[in-house]
Amino acid sequence: MNIPTIDLALTGANIVKLRKAAGLSVADIQIVFGFNSPQSIYKWQSGAALPTVDNLIVLAALFGVRIDDILVTTHS
Repeated sequence: MNIPTIDLALTGANIVKLRKAAGLSVADIQIVFGFNSPQSIYKWQSGAALPTVDNLIVLAALFGVRIDDILVTTHS
């Protein structure tokens, strides 16, 4: 069976690319989410963690893309 798996590192790199293409800084995203520090955003960008589904919805709106355009999957 061909089951998709989210590639954390590639998804993180994609978040960086999409953020820059949208003309947003990490600080801009931090303000939108109301985070006290940018640590979560840096974890997303480095591939150490994935945004939660509700945060993915907000990121997709900020970037003007679909959630599927943020996540990078591989198939095994």
